Amino acid sequence: MVEHKAARQATAVLTRGFDPRLSLGSARPAVFRSSTYVFSSPEAAERAFDVATGRAVEREGEDVELIYSRISHPNAQILEEQIVPLERGAKSALVFNSGMAAIMTALMTFLRPGDTVVYSKPLYGGSMHLIHDYLSLFGIAGIGVPAGRSAELDSAIRGAENLGVVFLETPANPTMTMVDIRRAAATAAERARRPVVMVDNTFLGPIFQHPLTLGADLLLYSATKFLSGFSDMLAGVALARDPALIQQMRGTRILFGNILQPDECWLMDGRLPTVSLRMNKQSKNGQRVAERLARHPRVRAMHYPTLFTDAEQIRIREAQCDFPGSVFSFDLGTKAAAFAFLRNTKIGSNAVSLGGVETLVCHPRTTTHSGLTPEEYAEIGITDGLVRVSVGIEDWRDVVADFEKALDRIPAEA
Repeated sequence: MVEHKAARQATAVLTRGFDPRLSLGSARPAVFRSSTYVFSSPEAAERAFDVATGRAVEREGEDVELIYSRISHPNAQILEEQIVPLERGAKSALVFNSGMAAIMTALMTFLRPGDTVVYSKPLYGGSMHLIHDYLSLFGIAGIGVPAGRSAELDSAIRGAENLGVVFLETPANPTMTMVDIRRAAATAAERARRPVVMVDNTFLGPIFQHPLTLGADLLLYSATKFLSGFSDMLAGVALARDPALIQQMRGTRILFGNILQPDECWLMDGRLPTVSLRMNKQSKNGQRVAERLARHPRVRAMHYPTLFTDAEQIRIREAQCDFPGSVFSFDLGTKAAAFAFLRNTKIGSNAVSLGGVETLVCHPRTTTHSGLTPEEYAEIGITDGLVRVSVGIEDWRDVVADFEKALDRIPAEA
């Protein structure tokens, strides 16, 4: 095996954490389908349970034996090792059977009844429902601050009682408004009990945005999106600078039983080496499409990092994003106009995910972010005419032509 400590990212993601000798010489990891594992001795079993339950800490270089696939399995271990070098600043990772599983496990690990979570909004709709409709049942309060309002976020972090978590999503889904990660992390560090600063890095990570280098403690991903890239599986990932945070989450994952299964780990592992290739192609396409459509007369507003006009948003983008990514949203003014566009586009499939090699389009207000109040929609900028787009790896000129034709077909009265 290549010594991964000396290897660069593109090499480490292919070589770290995998020994072909343990897979009958296979050049790439095999799939290990097993529910339970045979111990080499009673002492090995005792040690494995001590480490798994947190009664003992795994020593450097120690090979603790496997117990049961709800706790861990070879494919999860390989994937967790090989995904770490993709995320700048990460030391440890944990994989889950969906992005929401990763988010829920993180919040339930670090929050207790009576705690508060301060979060930027909008978040992904499922995350907002989790905070408002589920965590509240356990006496956990949520304080939402519209993305981009840094002074208000500072005030909420400083003033919240029993603050346990600061949860940021940047760019915000689906408005693309950015949150200053470094500033939020610095403000959180002022508190006597420092909250865990979590960032949902799905839109731009791990290639274009690196929150762990900006002071964040924990990164969360819907790996269903760019990490997987083919819209054919569900997965989630958590990564951290401090392995102790991941170890705490590991105990919660054991209880919840939401580890990613061997076949999905195997699929995901095979896609990690192409994440950078895919995301770079998608970002170039996304920028070309967004900047071209912004000039169309039917588009009232375009929300994309290279088209920001607010000075503070431009500053944040330049400080924490290497490239703008492939997701944007634009406002067509009315629901009727948005629906007409969705009906007429041929290349863009009307679906609610993002990050796949195919272009996807959706209407957030009636799908991913449905169920909010009119006041909430107004506050966070999700309008009736807003359409979210995730650009794939098609030829960008075909996507532009298809979108322009769909825009031209919107009835004048819509």
